[in-house]
Amino acid sequence: MTNPLEAADLRTRVQECVDAELDAQAGVLAEVGPDAAVLLDAVRRLLTGGKRLRAGFLYWGYRAAGGADSPALVRLASAMELFQAAALIHDDVMDDSDTRRGMPAAHRALAAHHGERGLSGDAGRFGAAGAILAGNLCLTWCDEMVATCGLPAEEIARGRGMFDTMRTQLMAGQFLDVAEASVDWRALSQQERIERALHVITYKSAKYSIEHPLLIGARTGGLDGAALTALGDYGLALGRAFQLRDDVLGVFGDPEVTGKPAGDDLREGKRTVLVAHTLAGASPEDQQTVWSLLGDPQLGAADVERLRAIVRDSGGLEAVERHIDGLVATAHESLGRARPSIDPEAADALEALVGVSTARAF
Repeated sequence: MTNPLEAADLRTRVQECVDAELDAQAGVLAEVGPDAAVLLDAVRRLLTGGKRLRAGFLYWGYRAAGGADSPALVRLASAMELFQAAALIHDDVMDDSDTRRGMPAAHRALAAHHGERGLSGDAGRFGAAGAILAGNLCLTWCDEMVATCGLPAEEIARGRGMFDTMRTQLMAGQFLDVAEASVDWRALSQQERIERALHVITYKSAKYSIEHPLLIGARTGGLDGAALTALGDYGLALGRAFQLRDDVLGVFGDPEVTGKPAGDDLREGKRTVLVAHTLAGASPEDQQTVWSLLGDPQLGAADVERLRAIVRDSGGLEAVERHIDGLVATAHESLGRARPSIDPEAADALEALVGVSTARAF
């Protein structure tokens, strides 16, 4: 089938819904004064374009339960994009990232706004504070969109518990990522590094990217029992595979595709499964090179390529690719268990989304 994110004109309708919400919130902020508009502008830039993966999984989760397409469903699905925006804005502040989707990260854009207007005080602190508040606004607007989506109240209530779980677990997952950066990985075994990195990506990314939106949609649509459990298994496995692919792209990806500088995850010192496998297979000399270069914000192109070579030669890249393949197989198997009890068109869409979510784009 065609890309399920394009089916039913979904991507366009989600963009229209997000734009309408931001326009409405602009009216609310107008009373506060013109200074507040800069926060909205930062959010609007981030929410222009994108894959709409999370919206797509919620949409097809609801359809899997036998629910019909409607503007109300698309509005509910679009709320996931506001939630992701909050996560990305806050994540970029915590990682001190310069770019997002090929543009200055929100805190960098707000710092530039400070400098361009010759405002007093520290531009960096202004940008970070503004970005945190912009992210908080996205969380508020996400909640509003869910509450006012237009689906029957009893349907919204069925999905509300999973929506609340998603919000709580992502915040804790973000903190897990922060906490992991303070752990002495040199003192850990290979298995401990892999397990800890997997635990972080499960709660920082995998669940909120795929499993939770999918289950919010499915529960809202009324799916329960074994089929719901199987869909959850599908979503968790695919969410982990999605993040492992993102980790690979963070080292080897084309900036034109990823929207971030080449090797940016290496400069940020991300403690990923890819790094864990690399350290396990590297020679003592190469291990020392990884420890000395990983997390250096001034890492140049030559050192990025040096680290990439170590990732390849150590077998780290191959190990992660095998891990992705195993998770993809689990996702297909889990969806097969759900298929007899869910809508056939939605099942086909979810099957196609496995490839969409884990595509290689180096």
